Amino acid sequence: MKLRIRTDEPKSESLEDVFASFIIHKVACNNSPATLNNYKDLLRTLSKYTDVTAPLEDLTKRKLDGIVVAMRNNGLANNSIATYVREINTFLSWCREEGLITLQWHNIQERETVIEIYSDEELARLLKRPPANCQFTIFRSWVIICFLMNCGCRSASLRAVLNKDVDLNKKQVTFRHTKTKKIQVVPLCSQMVSILKEYTSIRKGGQEAFLFCDQYGEQLSESALRQSIARYNRARGVSKTSIHAFRHTFAHKYLVDCHGNALTLQKILGHSTLRMTRRYCELFDQDISEGYDENSPLAQVLKVKRKIQK
Repeated sequence: MKLRIRTDEPKSESLEDVFASFIIHKVACNNSPATLNNYKDLLRTLSKYTDVTAPLEDLTKRKLDGIVVAMRNNGLANNSIATYVREINTFLSWCREEGLITLQWHNIQERETVIEIYSDEELARLLKRPPANCQFTIFRSWVIICFLMNCGCRSASLRAVLNKDVDLNKKQVTFRHTKTKKIQVVPLCSQMVSILKEYTSIRKGGQEAFLFCDQYGEQLSESALRQSIARYNRARGVSKTSIHAFRHTFAHKYLVDCHGNALTLQKILGHSTLRMTRRYCELFDQDISEGYDENSPLAQVLKVKRKIQK
């Protein structure tokens, strides 16, 4: 009787299987649902350009470069590709830590893009108070836009605000869901306090309820928020519908019209570094120079009236 000796080696894990383990790791690290969805979207995108069922070790620099070229040929924007590449490198870094691969790859530099902001005319239309007998969803959209122009927060932070996070006596709101995962406290102006007093008297709900809810008192989904603001804007003759553009507009007006400083803006916007805040300053530096006669320390000193001595 002949003994059959098994010579085949265990199959290597596929890119798809390893990526599933990577997702589990990110869940354990308490990454946000939005971040996890981005990674899942990355795998779906990769499956369009390469066989994700192939062994992970088949992944090479040449293959990755080919994926980028294919993305460009399909018309993907450079910054979108740069985001995918950055996420791929996060995955590769984890694989190296796990001893699964030694492959290292380069990032792609993002290109500067024009930051879209709302004009004063558009803001005047959007911030005009709706009729007293309007639907709750319309009134809510108006309050949300006022809130965005007061705080400059991201949509994810806005959607996560609970009734208990708003302190109208102290005139401040606490953001517990932020991109940096750090609790952030932002002041509320007197006008915003008055608006929220009226809104909360209509919205009601307990302390643990979401401040900006749907018609049934549940948390607004990202899609519902986006669609609601889009309908509201178009109904007022404003073609722009970007929610994030309110954040850019807030930064512009804070720096240019309100003469705020970059360090305070960084705190309000919750930037972990001055990088993005510095970009706002660079983009708006021409606007900042306008009317500088009113803000220059030298101009202020020289404007002091002195009594003429005989």
